[in-house]
Amino acid sequence: MQSVVIHTEGEVRVEERPTPAIEAADEVLVRVAYSGLCGSDIPRIFAKGAHFYPITLGHEFSGRVVACGERVTDLQQHDAVACVPLLPCFNCPECQRHYYSLCKHYQFVGSRSHGGNAEFIVVKRANLVKLPANVSLLQGAFIEPITVGLHAIQLAGGCQGKEVIIIGAGTIGQLAIQCARAMGARSVTAIDINDDRLKLARQIGAENAFNSAELSPSEIAERLQEKRFDQLILETAGTPQTVGLALDIAGPRAQIALVGTLHKDLHLSYSTFSQILRKELTLLGSWMNYSAPWPGEEWQQAMKLFQSADLALEPLIASIDRPQQYAASVAALAGKPMQGKIMLKLGEG
Repeated sequence: MQSVVIHTEGEVRVEERPTPAIEAADEVLVRVAYSGLCGSDIPRIFAKGAHFYPITLGHEFSGRVVACGERVTDLQQHDAVACVPLLPCFNCPECQRHYYSLCKHYQFVGSRSHGGNAEFIVVKRANLVKLPANVSLLQGAFIEPITVGLHAIQLAGGCQGKEVIIIGAGTIGQLAIQCARAMGARSVTAIDINDDRLKLARQIGAENAFNSAELSPSEIAERLQEKRFDQLILETAGTPQTVGLALDIAGPRAQIALVGTLHKDLHLSYSTFSQILRKELTLLGSWMNYSAPWPGEEWQQAMKLFQSADLALEPLIASIDRPQQYAASVAALAGKPMQGKIMLKLGEG
């Protein structure tokens, strides 16, 4: 089978690998249809951030069931499925409390084991959700990144009637904008340093869009003056500057959900830290995207949003390519962020 394999020093190759076979009773063989490049994959490719090399990445994928182990009775051949990449132990104290994202003994498809950037993959039954009949395989490959924002919104008690502010209008942010709009936010505001991303944010549902490279935190806060109460801020960019920005622009008793992963140290000034106290802010750490019943309400909500046609994907996609061109597109990033989602197409679609 064809597999997109990552070697050290950012070398991306399309190689022939053996087709995997089911070895355990709870495993499923899947023919992969679509797989998306995640922002977290970029340091795995270009910054020696993978657990091992060579590795086949891919944790945002969909496909169809080819065969099932003998203990898998709720999936049939040809069923459409999407990957649930985390595999918690289900036994530790965190798992017993349904804090699956916090499991200390987890495995992860496409990170700690080979992933879906190949024509076929064998995964545990717990690593799959069955797609409803009216959810496409392309949509299925976006369910995992959608649930990242949905998890943060769930931790905040929902977004109904809230002034939602999304800092970082990459793929996770653009999906969160659409989710917040569909789930009853009073208003949605996007903040980024890229005008093209901000233009797209307006097109897909953001009422306001501000460029934080052009406006100071105080200027942004002033423009949000009428929306300063009942704020839910999702920080999805994952930089020290955007975390500080979230604290600076927050209104009284705002909720700030920290979603983006930092790769540099965060140093808060006295004045920025004092905002947490003086405005009585609530800070929410949001890690991954799982809850009970496994894999979580977020996953069911994502499929419901697709079923009700509330999410637009096409504007977010930069390319959908077969393995050779996909590998070239990934290599061309040279460690820089994606400007639109890069998708790998392997099977039907």
